[in-house]
Amino acid sequence: MKKTIIGVLTWRSGRTFAEPGYFKKLFQASKRLGVILYLFSPQDVDKKAKLVQGFYWSRDKGWLSKRFPWPDVVIDRYRYRSDQAFKKYLDFRKRNHMHYANNRLANKWKVHQVLSAEPSMVKWLPETYLYTEERIAKLLGSYSLVYIKPVNGTGGRGIVKVERVGNHYELLGRNDQRKKIKATCKTLMETTKWLDTWKRKDKWIVQQGLHIDLLPARSVDVRLLIQKEETGVWDVTGMGVRIGPIHSATSNLHGGGQAKELASFLESLFGAERAQMIKKECHQLAKRTALTVERHFGRMLELALDIGIDVNGLIWLIEVNPKPGREIFRELGQMKTYQQAIERPIQYAKYLASQQ
Repeated sequence: MKKTIIGVLTWRSGRTFAEPGYFKKLFQASKRLGVILYLFSPQDVDKKAKLVQGFYWSRDKGWLSKRFPWPDVVIDRYRYRSDQAFKKYLDFRKRNHMHYANNRLANKWKVHQVLSAEPSMVKWLPETYLYTEERIAKLLGSYSLVYIKPVNGTGGRGIVKVERVGNHYELLGRNDQRKKIKATCKTLMETTKWLDTWKRKDKWIVQQGLHIDLLPARSVDVRLLIQKEETGVWDVTGMGVRIGPIHSATSNLHGGGQAKELASFLESLFGAERAQMIKKECHQLAKRTALTVERHFGRMLELALDIGIDVNGLIWLIEVNPKPGREIFRELGQMKTYQQAIERPIQYAKYLASQQ
């Protein structure tokens, strides 16, 4: 019986890849699941010959390259490192000459527009607009806390928390290198000037701040991973709590955050019954988000949701990530969930290939 051939589209420079640790785990899983898997970038494809100069991992020799047959299915894990690389990637995807397991997701603003047009989603969405000085003034008039985010940012980079404290404004953020940045401004005009310097040329959104400091002086959120399982059905693989460092605008693990087991954390704050209700609602939110996103942007493989739970136990959707990590489960010692999170993309790709 012919083995399924899965290509993984990724950024590379020589034999340096964007996510080497994850890809090594993916190769190990591909052997267990009986498929042929290789990495490739747009420049590795010979469309006329229907061949790909792919890369695979050898425990003894490291990354090796050889000519592979055309993939039955492609998993898109491309994370661009420059505007030029992004343009090449976009051009490659637009050719639409491969069978993809997952489509591209638009930027934060477009995703928010799509989700906010779905009546069943509105209750979970913080008030969000494209950034203007008028919008931030209005939001800071309604809320004591707002967030400024780049529409294309990832990993907590570039996010600024602006808090109105008495008659001044306190700003806390992380730059492109994830270094903490702090500032205090006396007036709203001074605040917007500071933000204009911070924003540079990128598009930004301004968002209602959420009081998700369930622990003093720390940002806390829930990372939920929902994936297609081996028959193409959406299923929540796992959830965990991320706790940011003291006085940090974000809770990202690679920004110094730590992971905690969800059930025990929620029970300590809200009691067992309320904790179970919150968990159930997070599952509902995840499935509705996945179906809504897929209906508008096309087939998806997996999504990570960053979910805020405020001090009153209300649930908010903070962000949707179409190319998520899964290290939170390893941090929590949930190795069965971690393995499943790695295997599910391959299982779904294998299922897709069988349906062609």
